[in-house]
Amino acid sequence: MSRWCERTALSKPALTTSVSRALMARMNKLYALYTLAFVALVVLLGVLEQLGMPRSWIGFVFLFATIGVYAGIGLVCRTTDATEYYVAGRSVPAVYNGMATGADWMSAASFIGMAGTLYISGYTGLAFVLGWTGGYCLVALLLAPYLRKFAQFTIPDFLGERYGGHAPRLLGVFAVILVSFTYVVAQIYGVGLITSRLTGVAFELGVFLGLGGILVCSFLGGMRAVTWTQVAQYIVLIIAFLVPVMWLSVKQTSNPIPQVSYGYQLAQVGEREQALMVDAGEMEVQAIFAQQAKDLAAKLESPSAALRAQRKAAEAEVARLKAAQAPLSERAAAERYLATMPRTVDGAVQLWRKQLEVANTKSQPLNGMLPHAQPFAGDPNGTAQERETFDTSRRNFIALVFCLVFGTAALPHVLVRYYTTPGVRSARQSVTWSLFFILLLYLAAPALAVMVKFEIFNGLVGSSFDNLPGWVSAWSKVDPSLLSLTDVNKDGVVQLNELSIGGDIIVLATPEIAGLPYVVSGLIAAGGLAAALSTADGLLLTVANALSHDLYYKLIDPKASTARRVTISKMLLLVVALAAAYVAAQKPADILFLVSAAFSLAASAFFPALTLGIFWKRANRFGAVLGMLSGLGVTIFYMVGTQPWLRSAFGLQGTPELWWGIQPISAGVFGVPVGFAVMVVASLLTPAPPLAVQRMVQRLRYAKSDP
Repeated sequence: MSRWCERTALSKPALTTSVSRALMARMNKLYALYTLAFVALVVLLGVLEQLGMPRSWIGFVFLFATIGVYAGIGLVCRTTDATEYYVAGRSVPAVYNGMATGADWMSAASFIGMAGTLYISGYTGLAFVLGWTGGYCLVALLLAPYLRKFAQFTIPDFLGERYGGHAPRLLGVFAVILVSFTYVVAQIYGVGLITSRLTGVAFELGVFLGLGGILVCSFLGGMRAVTWTQVAQYIVLIIAFLVPVMWLSVKQTSNPIPQVSYGYQLAQVGEREQALMVDAGEMEVQAIFAQQAKDLAAKLESPSAALRAQRKAAEAEVARLKAAQAPLSERAAAERYLATMPRTVDGAVQLWRKQLEVANTKSQPLNGMLPHAQPFAGDPNGTAQERETFDTSRRNFIALVFCLVFGTAALPHVLVRYYTTPGVRSARQSVTWSLFFILLLYLAAPALAVMVKFEIFNGLVGSSFDNLPGWVSAWSKVDPSLLSLTDVNKDGVVQLNELSIGGDIIVLATPEIAGLPYVVSGLIAAGGLAAALSTADGLLLTVANALSHDLYYKLIDPKASTARRVTISKMLLLVVALAAAYVAAQKPADILFLVSAAFSLAASAFFPALTLGIFWKRANRFGAVLGMLSGLGVTIFYMVGTQPWLRSAFGLQGTPELWWGIQPISAGVFGVPVGFAVMVVASLLTPAPPLAVQRMVQRLRYAKSDP
């Protein structure tokens, strides 16, 4: 292993064709052995499970074996050399950089959240597949080769050199921190969720256990260690994702290729949806929730009086049960209900609004979900309201694709990966490999969503509450907000609208839902952990490097030694990691919103400044600063004003007003055009950049690129 990392540390001039081939041969051999060892571990654990090995042991083996390997790579690849620490010595071959980028990219949101989003949203969830993959076309055409030709360490580096002065660099550092911190909180949340499921520890403790695995890679070896760790993590996560979906495909259709059997299962799900929409039990549950929605709406009209009446009724019920000497369990339940009632009117209003939103959703057929194959909500040929609903749904789909495409092309932790290749040509090739490795998962996610929905609709729904599968209670204990099931109409039969299941657990719970061996559950958890760890490593390193290199070295102490710069980066990485872990432990929002917010923020902050900086010589410092401020400002303003959790955090009252019905997840659709427009106008109204800068842009675009 040590010889492996030593060979990857070769400087670019020394990386001759013969050495490059020898390096590739060595890495191919090492990763082939690693893959075989991991497959052998999975098979061995499967055999031991059949022989009676406890499930908790399987979880611990997956957790500590995989993290141990990642930590080992981090230890062996430790370095204090600046080029190695920041950009892995610019010696990573295209195929391996593509694999590392795939791991860096396929975060907890992709691995855990995408199939769950497709399960809940159906067709409209494909916006994530289209947006996240489509963005790599822009990366290949507009950014990756030119940034590699620029040959620096960070994205703020480019902004500082291209536009001059401290302001663009400082704005770049601020935007990197904002985007990456938002993104990394989602990854650490995923780490906590997976670790708690694997080991049975509390979610908060799982967050900090997983944090150790993150830090040991990025802390010691920087980008050098992170790169080779991410290659290992990609192997784990892609095996972990494809094995269960292929197993499900064989179980349901006898076809091992899920992309082929996907269409048949989608038709089966569609037939089941039609049956559930006219089921008498389902309609009874929907009516109960509709009545709850009316009652909650009435309470919200006069919340103060309603809270007093509710408290008085609860106190009377407690007194009645005590007087009647009711069973202890009934009295305890009544006392608990009284104790947990809101103590203030504002608290009651907040609680009732959440309950009203849930009740309104559950009063609709299919638990508020659209039929899986239906493109958009509403009806283009229906009533005026149905047509408006259809148009709004379609606008949101397009807006989300827009934000994800441009956000993908502007994420700092992804773009910096193309600094690590030997040359410009390999940077272009690396993007192609990245897209290939990402598509292996993305083409399987829609099939997995449909097959899990088939299992739930035909296995859990319609079953008896007296004979619930074990995974229901197990996941309820991990986090009741992710899974809950209540017999609302007291008929002892599970109706779809009585089930509340979060998209974040669809993938993790797939083996248990489908009745697969527990070793597959451990495998998926290990894959999800690899996805979250790999992305968290890259994000934390991006933030720490921006602070140490662009803020400390470039602006505060330009004479700092290489060792001092790397040491400061490591210290800052630790601080940022602990801060992100603390925020993640508070469970601020779902994984998908956090990640999508990062895309909108990245798109509005970076995309106009990067693309105009490369392709328009007239773009200047004033335009870049004003464009970044205005684009980012509009995006943040819209998110804060319309997203429920952010509104609550900032103490905003009243009903949020959406612009053209666009959801806050797509706030970048406003920020990006504003950023472009302001940057162009401001650049034209102010002096052109210096001739030296214009020549730099000319060389960046037209000078011969290296191999």
